[in-house]
Amino acid sequence: MKKVLLAVLAVALIRGVAAQAAGMECIVPSKPGGAMDLTCKLAQKGMQDVAGKDAEAAAMRISYMPGGIGAVAWHSLVSQRRAEPNTLVAFSGGSLLNLAQGKFGKANAGDVRWVAALGADYGMIAVRADSPYKNLGDLIAALKRHPDKVLVGVSGTIGSQDWLKIALVVKAAGMDPKVLRFVALEGGGETFTAMHANFVQVVSGDASEATLYTSGRTTRVLAVLSEKRLPGVLSDVPTAREQGIDVVWPVIRGVWMGPQVAEADYRKWVATFDRILANPQFAQQRAAYGLYPFSLTGTALATYVKQAVEDYGRRASELGLVR
Repeated sequence: MKKVLLAVLAVALIRGVAAQAAGMECIVPSKPGGAMDLTCKLAQKGMQDVAGKDAEAAAMRISYMPGGIGAVAWHSLVSQRRAEPNTLVAFSGGSLLNLAQGKFGKANAGDVRWVAALGADYGMIAVRADSPYKNLGDLIAALKRHPDKVLVGVSGTIGSQDWLKIALVVKAAGMDPKVLRFVALEGGGETFTAMHANFVQVVSGDASEATLYTSGRTTRVLAVLSEKRLPGVLSDVPTAREQGIDVVWPVIRGVWMGPQVAEADYRKWVATFDRILANPQFAQQRAAYGLYPFSLTGTALATYVKQAVEDYGRRASELGLVR
């Protein structure tokens, strides 16, 4: 009898997840191809794995809303789609940095409902595979000699997360970041496209994005901004610390919802992601997407986000980005 009851409960759970997924939208606040895109795809895959073979789970769709390094998606949900119960938006540490610097206007971390952190990423610095720069030292030497001749592609503008990564790297090497030439692009996919077309010579981005481009041997990652070397396809890439530059930049990745989503719907999504994060299949999928374990949901995530925004604000102030 107990086994029958457990089987019934399992079927109910799967049907509940599938029904919740039906009509669900995960918004990527950038163009296709970057790490934000990966975040929504990871959430989508996690939902499908929990729902099993139920066809309704496939109804979960991904849409793209680029613009303003995330500001367009933020204001769309906060001002026009505040109560949609099945709409999630991908976010990263860069989103929190933008909040800290006021790039979303008067917005603050309490304006939305934080659902789940799905994993962690790390910053990295990359060049084309045929670049003359073989390591971080080569790149820094070139920047010191002729900073005007090396274009650095970043997702966002001055003060964005990708800008801050390379700015901290060159500052640690004794350079003023203001002498660098940056090209502001929309999303990680666009920065790599620009580099492979030789429109820019360097990309400051994320390790998860780099994993998409290293398999074709068109990209050379010079350094990862992690405490130690990363497993997987980037396992041979040295950290910046190993090369004498003490910069570490972790990147949280997850999803949030509109501020007026009903409490019952919000709690349902938090519970769903608790199940997803506990699923062994999800851990494998997360690793395949180039992300690393970092799991928080609901209130715990909201607390983390609030503290992270404060911390980012302090770091940005040190570079004169927040007044």
